[in-house]
Amino acid sequence: MQVESLLQEPPEAICARVFRKLRPRTPAPEISVRFLPYADAHSSACWRDGRLELRISDVLEGAPPSVLEALIHILLGKLLRRPAPRACLYRYRRYLNRRDVQRTLELIRATRGRKQLAGPKGEHFHLEEIFDDLNRRFFGGLMIRPRLGWSLRASRSRLGHWDPAHQAIVISKVLDRAETPRLLLEYVIFHEMLHLRYPARARGGRRQVHTREFRAAERTFPRLEEARQMLKRLVQF
Repeated sequence: MQVESLLQEPPEAICARVFRKLRPRTPAPEISVRFLPYADAHSSACWRDGRLELRISDVLEGAPPSVLEALIHILLGKLLRRPAPRACLYRYRRYLNRRDVQRTLELIRATRGRKQLAGPKGEHFHLEEIFDDLNRRFFGGLMIRPRLGWSLRASRSRLGHWDPAHQAIVISKVLDRAETPRLLLEYVIFHEMLHLRYPARARGGRRQVHTREFRAAERTFPRLEEARQMLKRLVQF
């Protein structure tokens, strides 16, 4: 009977119960929980006109009550400056790392989200040419070329990333400069190609992005340490 009542508990009631745990001496305020069509699993909590308002991605609307409670605990913990229990963090991350949830998230990112990037031809380097060369040298030419493009901002903190939802490798345009060593750019692109070749894995509540196979393949890159030192100097510049 207790399990059945928990399954039928509305999100506002879960939120009120969690609030009382975090603030036992404070009466629970008016609460509003809305599931919104975000392009990812983004969720937030805020105060609005004295009311506690939670905005949760509709991806999580069908999540088990225990997962929803864990997320609410995390959101209210941030809002009220209370650390979330590790069990809540673990339960929520483990749910997000489920294969079916990851597939749903990728589909939603692809259909709802926009991937803004410039074309592959930069002022000094052509990403498709470098990709094809690396593909031939390290992957036997068997890797299907994804969408390639330069970022719109010259970021030093994120020199490249692989976006599986949009099947795109994006390289920071800070590297599209005459003084950029080709070795450095090749290493960044090669690293992102490995993300395509060796997808992230879920282990419990953690998502392992750089697997053992990924690291082993990365070590086959010639002059690896030299490229990493170039990368370090660029980031610290």
